[in-house]
Amino acid sequence: MASNEPALQEPPTTEWFPAGEWVPTAGAEEWNPTEESVRPVRGRHRVVKQRNGLARSSTVLGVGVIAAVGAGGMATAQDKPAVSISLPDTITDNLPDAKSLPGVGSLMSDGSDEQDGNGNAAPLTALSVADTASATDGGENAAGAGEALRARILQQAEQQQAEADAEAKAAAEKAAAEKAAAEAKAQQTEAEAAAAEAKRLAEEEAARKAEAERLAKLAASYSLPTSSYTITSTFGQAGSMWSSGYHTGLDFAAPTGTPAKAVHGGTVKSAGWSGSYGYRVVLELEDGTEIWYAHLSSMTVSAGQTVTTGETIGRVGATGNVTGPHLHLEVHTAGGTGIDPSAWLRDKGLSI
Repeated sequence: MASNEPALQEPPTTEWFPAGEWVPTAGAEEWNPTEESVRPVRGRHRVVKQRNGLARSSTVLGVGVIAAVGAGGMATAQDKPAVSISLPDTITDNLPDAKSLPGVGSLMSDGSDEQDGNGNAAPLTALSVADTASATDGGENAAGAGEALRARILQQAEQQQAEADAEAKAAAEKAAAEKAAAEAKAQQTEAEAAAAEAKRLAEEEAARKAEAERLAKLAASYSLPTSSYTITSTFGQAGSMWSSGYHTGLDFAAPTGTPAKAVHGGTVKSAGWSGSYGYRVVLELEDGTEIWYAHLSSMTVSAGQTVTTGETIGRVGATGNVTGPHLHLEVHTAGGTGIDPSAWLRDKGLSI
């Protein structure tokens, strides 16, 4: 608020002392209170009325400074426009330091401007109520903004942590599901392999049982040609004693007169003398296979006769080209080819 007082033409003629007394000083050129001279007044004192209005201007200045400094906590820069306080240059040049004024210096920190690099460089008289209010409100707004920023950062951190936890949980669930699926697949594979192995074993056991049953049936329907025997010569055995150079049958050495039996049911194709074979009986089976019985001492059947398994058809002897009593047994296929009697008998479930 500008003052309409005219500039001073001459200095005041009195000095004011804090002791409560005033002494007129003639020819005083300057009013310059110092820190030592300005101290709190005790007791009663009198204020000299200045004839040129300087006391009134000082009072206005003190009130304005106090208002400017103390109004920071009451005024708001948002509600009221800035109000500047200015004085004429003459009065401004002669103003005392604001910190030395009673009641004002305690409101200001001696080291605040030096420690804080953001202090206001403008003269105290140029400060406004709005500036002071803005500083106060700015601090409150900065604190509120910092708290809001902190809350937002914490919220974002919590959200990111929640997302990370959700991703970790989803990954763990996926890994667990994949592991469970792999384990289930492995178990299924093992179960299938075990089932396949069990099936194979069952099939093998069934085949073995079937073969045993077949051999049992064959054994029941087939019989060895004689008993109480010793194998002396095998099929294919080479030697000069045989006209072909090798043995064509299987020799069962047994005492003369030992019964020779039909190995299977069939029809007697021939029975009689056959040169080097001696007395021979040829038994034809249903499939065309021929069984030859040679070197018999006697024959008990005749051609065209039907016999059953195990029936006696002759007796062991030593007729023909022999070195001792035995049964010479040969097996011929339906085509006339001679085969190993031992293999044929074993195929029929008989063990020699």
